[in-house]
Amino acid sequence: MNARATTPDLTGDLSTASVSDALDSLGLPGSLHGIGALRQGQRTAGPVFTVTYEPVDQASGTVGDFLDDVPAGAVILIDNAGRTDCTVWGGIMSQTAHERGIAGTVINGTCRDVAVATEAGYPIWLVSRFMRTGKDRVRVAAVQTPVTIDGVLIHPGDILVADDDGAVAVPAARWDDVAGLARRIDRIEEAIVDTVRGGATLAQARARHGYHTLQTPKDPS
Repeated sequence: MNARATTPDLTGDLSTASVSDALDSLGLPGSLHGIGALRQGQRTAGPVFTVTYEPVDQASGTVGDFLDDVPAGAVILIDNAGRTDCTVWGGIMSQTAHERGIAGTVINGTCRDVAVATEAGYPIWLVSRFMRTGKDRVRVAAVQTPVTIDGVLIHPGDILVADDDGAVAVPAARWDDVAGLARRIDRIEEAIVDTVRGGATLAQARARHGYHTLQTPKDPS
């Protein structure tokens, strides 16, 4: 049986919007442009398990056996270089991952068998959906090595947060800093809404709570 991945303190259900704002404030990349939720109402967060695909040549290769090595609680991050002409995830994998307690899958590429994933309640984020198999078209090139997606370098064990707005990756060593700042941003935005409800204009409320500088990168000096 797979061990459970080490999961950070995710109390508060931080949104990708708040995490992205916190990353901006700290001068860190992390938002994965072009990757969206398979369906609305999904949310996940956990340590990343990375998988890299490559095109096949004369030698073929496996397309999904890595799933046996993914611990419960992990978020699988598959990099197929944004390729949309063949899938790297399907119904068997969705059902297996769900049964094993894997937290979700984020794909820089496509998946198929959408109805199966939906019925299982398994969360997926992706570039697009397409039914053509990746067998004999792509193969697993590496597992648990760093990947770069949209200019964001992601290491195994980094924290990935995904929801209706997309997916964002946070370096594991900076998670506490990012999460703390994201919670502060949430509190300030809630205070702005409360201030407006109390009769202030939006401009007044934003100015009072420093809204326009929330995401401004801080001078490290």
